[in-house]
Amino acid sequence: MQQIVNFLIRNKTFITFLLLFCFSLFLTFQSHTYQKAKFINSANWVSGKVYNGSNNISDYFHLKKYNEQLVEENLRLRKTLLNIPEAAIDTTQSKDSLLTDYNLYSASIIKNSFTKKRNYLLINKGSSDSIKQDMGVITSRGIVGIIENTSNKFANVQSVLNSLSEINVSIKSTNNFGSLKWNGNNYNTVQLVDILRSAEIKKGDTIITGGMSSIFPKGIPVGTIKNLSLDASKNYYLIDVELFNDMTTLDHVYIIENLNKEEILTLENSIDE
Repeated sequence: MQQIVNFLIRNKTFITFLLLFCFSLFLTFQSHTYQKAKFINSANWVSGKVYNGSNNISDYFHLKKYNEQLVEENLRLRKTLLNIPEAAIDTTQSKDSLLTDYNLYSASIIKNSFTKKRNYLLINKGSSDSIKQDMGVITSRGIVGIIENTSNKFANVQSVLNSLSEINVSIKSTNNFGSLKWNGNNYNTVQLVDILRSAEIKKGDTIITGGMSSIFPKGIPVGTIKNLSLDASKNYYLIDVELFNDMTTLDHVYIIENLNKEEILTLENSIDE
């Protein structure tokens, strides 16, 4: 307390000046409309800048929360989109029975390789989150790969950039079907094989999933034809496909569960037997 008193005594002249200055400003603003308006505008500008800066800082620290909200919203929308084509076939179905073919889960990538011959991704969802082997993995731009194995909290994804990967796809404009493979050369380009030379295709055509498996529904984007030529036999095309996904910058993914998968596999196995 004594230190405060000593401070006031040492600076009494300055403090008196400051008080008188503030009082004179108050009288000026109160008695002159122009100065009062200028003061209010200046105060609003300063407070606006302060509040805007504070809001920007708050938004920055809430980016993760906002991003998670967007992922969940996209999850709901994509689930609806995946099921609409099947639901639209029979309009006599009740509303509650329409969305029954596919389920979607969201996950984050915590490890991603793309420079090896056999590349894998690690995601932060596992068997405890209903993730199972042979589920398809996609992003908002296109396919990523297929779940290979799971632990309780994590799962390995066999990337499309894997020499063992083979995914059924089709050319959107012609509906010709083939297999998507990777030769291990370019992480932005994969190969489409088994397309006959009779197919009317051209550079720039869009490639989508073919729907001929129980993993991916038909119509998931894959990429576009980058180059094409004929193989040695002159009967099939050699096609390079530029992926829609940048496989080096993946972050969030969606896992597709085909709710009819077991029934489909049972029928397929009965035919093989």
